Amino acid sequence: MSTTERMIELDLAVSRPTLATRLAVTWEATKSVLRALRNRRAANRLAELDDALLRDIGLSRADVESILRTSGIADDPSRLLTRTARRRAVRSLLSTKSE
Repeated sequence: MSTTERMIELDLAVSRPTLATRLAVTWEATKSVLRALRNRRAANRLAELDDALLRDIGLSRADVESILRTSGIADDPSRLLTRTARRRAVRSLLSTKSE
């Protein structure tokens, strides 16, 4: 008795994204880049503030310049600036509580 093995290859239809889906993805990517550029311009304006105002919002001039220098042109520096300001605020609160 012999057994014959047969393999069936099925060509499954691969769905391609529709034009609407591709446009939506492109639009979201464009909005993301535009938001990053807008936030970069705002961060550049932060660098123009004096040191006392920067200190009031929890940043130093070195923080702003460092973050702008290390992030790319289409990267959003606002997240890094926010994180830096929050960390400094938490450290400040913890140091005043311990005194």
